[in-house]
Amino acid sequence: MEGDKASGCGGLVLLNCFVSPYGNRVRIALKRKGLAYEEKPENLAAKSALLLSSNPVHAKVPVLLVGGKPVCESLVILQFIDEAFAGAGEPLLPAAPCARAHARFWASYVDTKLPECAVRVWRSPKGAAAVEEGKKDMVAVLKTLEAELGAKPYFAGDALGYVDVALVPFAPWFLTYERLGGFTIAAECPALAAWAERCVRENECVAESLPEPEDVFEFVCGMRKMLGLD
Repeated sequence: MEGDKASGCGGLVLLNCFVSPYGNRVRIALKRKGLAYEEKPENLAAKSALLLSSNPVHAKVPVLLVGGKPVCESLVILQFIDEAFAGAGEPLLPAAPCARAHARFWASYVDTKLPECAVRVWRSPKGAAAVEEGKKDMVAVLKTLEAELGAKPYFAGDALGYVDVALVPFAPWFLTYERLGGFTIAAECPALAAWAERCVRENECVAESLPEPEDVFEFVCGMRKMLGLD
């Protein structure tokens, strides 16, 4: 059980896998809002009946059960949390409509661009052309995000916000991308690497929600062996 504020919408239960950037977005948001919740870990190789019935369309984590009713898709869940628990903790999205639209655009950019590159890096055979192509495209995506960050401490400005919460759960995966892709994100995108460190260092809700990079790498190595890639 996490948090210290009772839900006004009934009990909150998060279906998640510990390495999932998408599920860990929801962890961060719930902790930032100070909301009490129960987390039920999912084995993605043997998905539970609860997950399959709660998200029959995609059968993926995360799912947030709110009084037993499922809310699916991580960015949708973040917006739901911000709206349903507006009086708890700090808001994730800004108040101004244009600023909210801007934040939604960049969170959507993360989901549209980064995972596709990442899959090519970690789920391709060693030495495959797809790895090099994925790495090249990933660096371009990260540089675009770094340009949007600019000189600000956070994408939202002076404090953690919606885009930060959308992107930072990928940071524990950086080590895996680097080892399998043969590059370093700190060298390619130093400001973005510093931003990721700042998110963890300055925000307890982030530090408590993310797995260790070595644990992610170990998990991916296991997946690669299962897929016959190593």
